[in-house]
Amino acid sequence: MAKEFLKENNIEFQEADVSADSEKLKEMVDKSGQQGVPVLDIGGKIIVGFDKGAIKEALGLK
Repeated sequence: MAKEFLKENNIEFQEADVSADSEKLKEMVDKSGQQGVPVLDIGGKIIVGFDKGAIKEALGLK
């Protein structure tokens, strides 16, 4: 859902498959303290899960 939301709003993003990339998994856990996905890092604000309100706020969307 997060990817679809970002695409619908023409937001560029980088995707990492943490199930296949142990370095990205470690980075995600270091940033979020969790292994749940998705984890979004928007300008240093970490959002765990698809929290539409938090994502919109972090991106400055209405």
